[in-house]
Amino acid sequence: MLETAVQQPKTFGQTEMRPSYRMDLRQYRDRREYEKFVKVNTVNDWSTVTWKDIGKPYEVTSLSKEKTEWEQAHGEMLPVHTSWTMFNQSFHEWFSKDVPTEIGEKKGAFLKSLTSFKLSEVKTALGDYVRIHLWNYVHRIQDGIWDPRGKRALFEGLDVDKPRILFLGAAEGYEAMQLSAMYPDGEVVMVDYDPFCRDTRFAEFPESYPFLGKSSRTGGDKVYYKNDFNISYVVDDIRNLPYGREFDIVLSVGLLEHFPDSMKAEVVEWHRKFLKPSGYIVMTTPRAQMRSKLYYEIMADVMNHTYRELMTLEQMGLYLHENGLEILRHGYIKVHNGIVARAK
Repeated sequence: MLETAVQQPKTFGQTEMRPSYRMDLRQYRDRREYEKFVKVNTVNDWSTVTWKDIGKPYEVTSLSKEKTEWEQAHGEMLPVHTSWTMFNQSFHEWFSKDVPTEIGEKKGAFLKSLTSFKLSEVKTALGDYVRIHLWNYVHRIQDGIWDPRGKRALFEGLDVDKPRILFLGAAEGYEAMQLSAMYPDGEVVMVDYDPFCRDTRFAEFPESYPFLGKSSRTGGDKVYYKNDFNISYVVDDIRNLPYGREFDIVLSVGLLEHFPDSMKAEVVEWHRKFLKPSGYIVMTTPRAQMRSKLYYEIMADVMNHTYRELMTLEQMGLYLHENGLEILRHGYIKVHNGIVARAK
């Protein structure tokens, strides 16, 4: 990431766009503002929901150029581990951009391409210009990827004290750090089987990024930073983890949708097998909405190295309900569905 020195926020309630991300320490003040980010409990009885009524998820079929070229060159499907390494490296490159500077550079390249009168150069330059603007809107202006206010709304109200948190498919670990700020003095175990996630995505997460949470001493608002958390990062396949049912919260963000129906039950079980009897499972998946479909189409070279679905909240919930979870709270934030559940 671009920024490494810790910068103390001026005040609670502050938001500010920095070159590669937005920081946001704003709190909710009333129910109407809260409902802009999470609408909860649209289904009263999950046993009444059927696949016939809600249909199956939308499969994203636009693939990255990198994946397509690899498969053409090797004459076989891109291995799963390789596809995730490609995705993580590509995604991290975008998280690391000085966006205002890059917008200027891409605009200049596009204008220069117009003088070449070569359609292929113009199309490439225009595509680069559109993608950086889209990334700026989604990640810096809307803060739709990290979405701190939406995530805090989803995570609030858990009955835990100094929790042990297990984050499956952790990437840079953002959500587990936000949880640990809200429920402080616990322990976070992050798991990803791509070492790039630990060694680069997490390692380079900006130390200056502020997480709004609670003080365990006063109960009031407190700002935390990456180095305030008790984190261990495990690089391994989830199926190899040695843990028992010992975590208060098992978390995944954008994991379930990368597996076809034949593996959905196993993915849900990965969460349940490490959970204390009284613990919480927190999961999110990308929403099946028109702007998300457009985003994954335009950003295909950045995002689409692996199998991917977009789900409605009802589709996500039915997968969890059918595979033995009791859904306590469900809703959606800017670009993700969110569910808090327990094992039955």
